[in-house]
Amino acid sequence: MLRLGIDVGGTNTDAVLIDGQRVLAVTKASTSADVTSGIVNAIADLKAASAFDPAEVAAVMIGTTHFINALVEGDQLAPTAAIRFGLPATSALPPLVDWPERLRTVIGGHSYLCHGGHEYDGSQIDAFDEQEFRGVLDKAVQAGARSFAISSVFSPVNAEFELRAAEIIAEQLPGAPISLSHEIGRMGLLGRENATVINAALRELAERVTAGLTRSVSDAGIDAPVFLSQNDGTLMDVDYARRYPVATFASGPTNSMRGAAFLSELLSCAVIDVGGTTTDVGILQNGFPREASTDVAVAQIQTNFRMPDVLSVGIGGGSLVGADSLAPVVGPSSVGYRLTQRALVFGGDQLTATDIAVAASLADIGDTSRVAHLDKALVRASLDHVAERMAEVVDRMRISADPIPVVAVGGGSILVPDRLAGASAVVRPEHFAVANAIGAAIAEVGGEVDRVFSVTPGQRDTVLDEARQEAVDRAVAAGARPGSVRVVDVEEVPLAYLPGNATRIRVKAVGQLSLGENHA
Repeated sequence: MLRLGIDVGGTNTDAVLIDGQRVLAVTKASTSADVTSGIVNAIADLKAASAFDPAEVAAVMIGTTHFINALVEGDQLAPTAAIRFGLPATSALPPLVDWPERLRTVIGGHSYLCHGGHEYDGSQIDAFDEQEFRGVLDKAVQAGARSFAISSVFSPVNAEFELRAAEIIAEQLPGAPISLSHEIGRMGLLGRENATVINAALRELAERVTAGLTRSVSDAGIDAPVFLSQNDGTLMDVDYARRYPVATFASGPTNSMRGAAFLSELLSCAVIDVGGTTTDVGILQNGFPREASTDVAVAQIQTNFRMPDVLSVGIGGGSLVGADSLAPVVGPSSVGYRLTQRALVFGGDQLTATDIAVAASLADIGDTSRVAHLDKALVRASLDHVAERMAEVVDRMRISADPIPVVAVGGGSILVPDRLAGASAVVRPEHFAVANAIGAAIAEVGGEVDRVFSVTPGQRDTVLDEARQEAVDRAVAAGARPGSVRVVDVEEVPLAYLPGNATRIRVKAVGQLSLGENHA
């Protein structure tokens, strides 16, 4: 069964063809301004490298930067109404209160509060006032809102207000995009609400992007289902991506980490992913990226949805190098996808980290004679600077003083030295340059439970079993083959300050993608 994995980065679009555990062909093409034509080019290059029959491709997995780029740039975001059920509580911190003014203005700044919400145990703060909500909805529509983000206090415990609000919006505005916070974020009102508003603002773009991605694959002659990579290393189908574009934000580094685990056969290690613009460092646990335990800021907005614990530094193959031979600075400025036009070895006039690597005989690309004049002291000092920065980031990510193995992947990983402070070994596996696309191609389907349970004395094991089964059921519902699903992470946190033996339980289950062969 052939799988096609594609990862769209800021500099390159990588594609791989995999048959089971075998990598049949790989390619790396420049990312195009419209992204989708870059995907078509990558598939065409893959066909040239391996004359495969498009009819034999069973699935296409894509990791994309469309949505995170749109948010960071404040571009193509829909006017969005942020409506919260929480009065008479929560009025001191209304929706969008912590958003940068630029992004708040882009989405229209539509913020509304309604009575309602729940306590942690599911009891109501106040009753649902339908007349009040319909009035707020009318105001939002008159103000120009086209997408709706609904949040309610403790909705992961009791989502009835959000669900009722969605019914009313569907009744009054058929077809309008609706995002509900209990389906997107975790415990913590502002972080969950922010993630929901971001998702709602991206819904219109998601319709266009998913249609474009599907069309790109179809234009390449491939008639196979298309899946997108999620932040936690699992897959979602195109329909799910249309509803939850925010779930793709960290798919790039996540794909690289999953690809690193596959290529190196190491399930617990640090991964250094060096691209054209940045270096991303994360930790693998049981073959999956360690998830962030705190809220994650995205474009200066605090969110609390599923994100990998990744630390990024502005060093990549396209990073500009300061010309001071005593203390050169590499990055954070980068030529990005213009590397093949701007770097010295490609006939350009900018000194980049790639030029340094070629001058040091770490890579043999471009015209090596164009960097023969570089001062050896500058080359050595630049590489030392890169090694020091990378070792520092790995040290910040590990949770014990013991040295850990490091897997170096990404096209720019030629910059990672063979020995790194704090690393027990540096592994650079075969096909390291396209680990991100490989991570997309091998991705599995996941299901997660994250909510507060009331654990009565003697019932802990029963509650945990219930949470595990719910996570497994969610994975199967998302498209995992039933017999392949396994639980990969269980987190249990007693909430001592709440009555009733309240415990937050998070369970993650993953399984192999079912393409219909095992469905009854």
